[in-house]
Amino acid sequence: MLARKHRYHGHNAVRLTYRQGQTVRGALGSLHFHPNDRRHDYRLAVVVSKKVDKSAVARNRIRRRVYESVRQQADHIKKPYDLVITIYTDQAATMPHEELEHGVTALLKQARVIDGKQG
Repeated sequence: MLARKHRYHGHNAVRLTYRQGQTVRGALGSLHFHPNDRRHDYRLAVVVSKKVDKSAVARNRIRRRVYESVRQQADHIKKPYDLVITIYTDQAATMPHEELEHGVTALLKQARVIDGKQG
């Protein structure tokens, strides 16, 4: 589970990241990111649409798995960012953890949120 200090609180904070942030796309989905110098830690939201899977159980499973993948990379995040990961594929629910982690890490590297040396 993601710690409370790393979660978004309120819909307007996510909206700000969508509006002012930059976007990168990968095989799993997209990452909206925006540096936030007002904070000491990163914030993360994972968005999984009903178009991906109608089942709330499956969507929540995807969300938890992505949260865990980012949490494992948390030490490598360079500065406080607001991050919103949008998942576009239902394969994220069943793919092996290493493959999911590689996809999430690729998004973070592409956005230069983490250094390119980490794996």
